[in-house]
Amino acid sequence: MATSLRMVNPDEELRRYNFRIKVASGIVVAAFSVLFSRFVWLQLVEYDRYHALAENNRISLMPNAPARGIIYDRNGTVLAHNFAAYTLEITPAKAGKLEDTINRLSEIVSIDAGDRKRFKKLMAESKNFETLPIKLRLTEAEVARFAVNSFRFPGVEVKARLFRQYPMGDAFAHVIGYIGRINQRDEDRLQASGQAANYRGSDHIGKAGVEESYETLLHGVTGIAQVETDSGGRAVRVLAQTPPVAGNNVYLHLDAKLQEIATNVFGPYRGALVALDPRNGGVLALVSKPGYDPNLFVDGIDVTNWRALNDSPDKPLVNRALRGIYPPGSTIKPFMALAGLELGYRKPGDVISDPGYYSLPGSSHRYRDWKKDGHGVVDLKKSVVISCDTYYYRLANEMGIEKMSGFLSQLGFGHKTGIDLDGELTGLMPTPEWKQKRFKQQWWAGETVIAGIGQGYTLATPLQLAVATMAVANNGTVYQPQLLRGWRDTMTGRITQNPPKIAAQLKLDPEHLRLVKEAMVDVTRPGGTAAGAGAGAEYLFAGKTGTAQVIGIKQGERYNESKVAARHRDHALFISFAPADDPKIVVAVMVENGGHGGSTAAPIARKVIDYWLLGKIPEALKEDAAAESGENEDVPPPAEQATQALRTTPAARTTR
Repeated sequence: MATSLRMVNPDEELRRYNFRIKVASGIVVAAFSVLFSRFVWLQLVEYDRYHALAENNRISLMPNAPARGIIYDRNGTVLAHNFAAYTLEITPAKAGKLEDTINRLSEIVSIDAGDRKRFKKLMAESKNFETLPIKLRLTEAEVARFAVNSFRFPGVEVKARLFRQYPMGDAFAHVIGYIGRINQRDEDRLQASGQAANYRGSDHIGKAGVEESYETLLHGVTGIAQVETDSGGRAVRVLAQTPPVAGNNVYLHLDAKLQEIATNVFGPYRGALVALDPRNGGVLALVSKPGYDPNLFVDGIDVTNWRALNDSPDKPLVNRALRGIYPPGSTIKPFMALAGLELGYRKPGDVISDPGYYSLPGSSHRYRDWKKDGHGVVDLKKSVVISCDTYYYRLANEMGIEKMSGFLSQLGFGHKTGIDLDGELTGLMPTPEWKQKRFKQQWWAGETVIAGIGQGYTLATPLQLAVATMAVANNGTVYQPQLLRGWRDTMTGRITQNPPKIAAQLKLDPEHLRLVKEAMVDVTRPGGTAAGAGAGAEYLFAGKTGTAQVIGIKQGERYNESKVAARHRDHALFISFAPADDPKIVVAVMVENGGHGGSTAAPIARKVIDYWLLGKIPEALKEDAAAESGENEDVPPPAEQATQALRTTPAARTTR
């Protein structure tokens, strides 16, 4: 058997070995070269960048939202404040499967269907990396249970937050408004205005009323904390911080007690009341009924409550004082009388014979007076006192709609008053040009006739009626209505007053004003249309009633309230000021479907003025007032308190 032997060449083997050694060494050298080069690159070229990234991983900048300013009335009564409570919050981006997380959370913290609905609503309105509350106002037991189980819930934490509360509830809802969570539209607005940085860490913003109008004063300045965190993102210690600056405390002209009385004396009616201080335009009371509970909106209103408010036929979400537009009815007559005098269409001694109706020349159509057989001989003063329609039918036709509209516009009809609340409507002071543009139709003389008694296209808000009344009470000086009386800087304690703003200075003949004022005083005396409401007044009480049609009736028919559905009955209005010789308050009242102004609206105004000037509390409210004031019946007239400086510490169809 033959065997082949392989001969080894030592030199060849050595050569191969050396080659392998060189290749391996080259690879090692090349690898180390790459590593060294990278090391040099990172240490010398990229050092600053990676150092900053490393610091950011270790140190976080945490915004610290400021406490929102408190809102007070003129006497220091709290109308909106904050309280602290714990919330259970989820950061959706860190929480994994949300539904599963919430289900597991509900085993240790009470989370009901309403909490889930509100959370989903917040999710839809917010960015998914935001922290959102799933459960508000935790009990101590719930906080303790979650603390024990917190390791099971990444992205879930308990936070201490300040909550907004409105202790006066629905009586102040339309004027104080409410705050709500910041949505995308709010964020866009904040970005556009350059305020976005100051809202880092803030969840809420003013959505309505004073809360919205004075958001800048109330919000404050956000603080920043430099926090060291561990690898899990949990805060270890605070390295440095700039504390937040709380928002300013805001003081209003509103009188909480006056507002409460005005709300209560309305009874079950819907409507609005505006009370102004004619000496500076301060809004003493602003009521819109029905109201709503603003506390429902603070953390997102649930669907059930929202539907109940939004679908209600009583429209509780509408601020009737600013956005309710109604025919002014006969409350327009004092202003028409002033227009007739100022424009030269009437002299004080001019009289007409009222047969109970007025017809345009060449027409058989009769524009009826509220008194079937007429008032006989009527002069200007009597026309206001008894609310003679025929007098104003004739005056309006002689004056013409253009001059009528021009004069009444000076008093504020058809224009916003400029009140420091959002959403005010202009009402309507019609002209032929307006009708042509709106309806593509010409203006008819009959439309001028009915405009003379505040019907037809003429529409006004209760606030506009109050401002026009202020013009008469103030002899032509019209102040812009303002809620804000001043504010106090919470850091320095410095108080800043909000000065009155004169909106117009009308040049009116003093004799004409005196005549109209006298007529309005006689309205509340025997023989006047508000004699019942004015009986026994301890001051000169000037007013004018109004009754505005809601539905039309045919020629020759008479209005029978008992045969008309409640929601189709006439609106009742009343404008007033007192004392007539030194006005301290102006009140305009509009009661929807309230019937006659003299019997429904005027008594409301009388009670409000009685309280303001005399400190009288309506009988129905005396028990409550005594309980609140410690049985003190000697309530000083609020009007005497009006000059007090801001407190620096809270105390707590024919028409007639």
